[in-house]
Amino acid sequence: MSTTTRPASDAGERRGLPAHSRSLGARLAAGAATPGGAVYVLVVVLLVSIIISNPNFGEPGALIRFAGRTAPIAIAAMGQYYVIVSGEFDLSMGAVVTTQVVIAGNLAGDDSGQVVPVLVLMLVVGALIGLVNGLLTTLLRVPSFIVTLGTMLALFGLLRYVAGVAPAGNPVDEFREIGRGGFEDVPVVEVVPYPLIIVVVLATLAAFSMRRPFGRSLVAVGDNPEAARLGGTSVWWVKTRAFIISSLSATVAGIILVGYAGGRAVGQGYEFSAITAVVVGGVLLGGGRGWVLSAAAGAYALELLFVLLTVLDVPSTWRDSVQGLIIIVAVAASARVWQVGRRSGAPPPTSEPDSSTPTPPTPGTHQGEQP
Repeated sequence: MSTTTRPASDAGERRGLPAHSRSLGARLAAGAATPGGAVYVLVVVLLVSIIISNPNFGEPGALIRFAGRTAPIAIAAMGQYYVIVSGEFDLSMGAVVTTQVVIAGNLAGDDSGQVVPVLVLMLVVGALIGLVNGLLTTLLRVPSFIVTLGTMLALFGLLRYVAGVAPAGNPVDEFREIGRGGFEDVPVVEVVPYPLIIVVVLATLAAFSMRRPFGRSLVAVGDNPEAARLGGTSVWWVKTRAFIISSLSATVAGIILVGYAGGRAVGQGYEFSAITAVVVGGVLLGGGRGWVLSAAAGAYALELLFVLLTVLDVPSTWRDSVQGLIIIVAVAASARVWQVGRRSGAPPPTSEPDSSTPTPPTPGTHQGEQP
């Protein structure tokens, strides 16, 4: 009796090639087809549209200044990503930003020797706010929407009582240079803003953290908390750390924004801008899906859209309406794409993509499973 053996090439076609054996073009196309990859295409399309409408925006100096101005919201979006991908929300970011601006204005003053102590104090306050949010959400099992909404109202009320919201004055120039200064006399671009350097460093650290056990645990908790718990993950501590990172990111954004202005307007609505940027970046509300760098790219896409609306003479009063519409459309679209990916048995990656190294299995997800 004879048997027929299928050629290896036929078997490979039937099973599909591993992602790392595809061509670069195929991998890029596959990445762009996911919500987290599509945001980079959106950034390019918006940038080209703006440059066509206003060629001056395409100059290297203008682009680098735009990247620096957008850095605070990109940093806030990356912090919000950690909370959202874990299955929670942080509505206190705007209040944290305002709190930090008021602390800087009232404590730094004109004494340059106070810059470092005040910076340390701001980071400690930010970490404590995140810790409280995390513990109330995880240990007392109060919904994060309610916890962070209460934190936001409590902080704004405390600021009105203590400082009338507005800081006593602008801090010393050395402090403000963090947000409005930069390396000057740089060829081509003339100046590299400090905020741009900060966001690049933080983005690198964020991408690295999402490839570590903490990042994989964070995604697993957002995808299926019970499965993650049964797999040995400390769910409450993972989520609490996500809230701490979120508040610290809002603190860094506040430190940068001190260089521009102070008072009630700084930080107002920042939480909604960060959430919008995250969902534009393809992160699934409800947790378990999304890339942290795509959340930062979502912030740049959002700001580019607002620039385009300004170039097209669309009234600024439409900004909130456009932002609300973006949230609805982006959430619906990303949820649909992720659902389709799950049904096909090959969900898109939930941490930063890597084409060279296989991903170990993650509790509660399909990530790392072998076919």
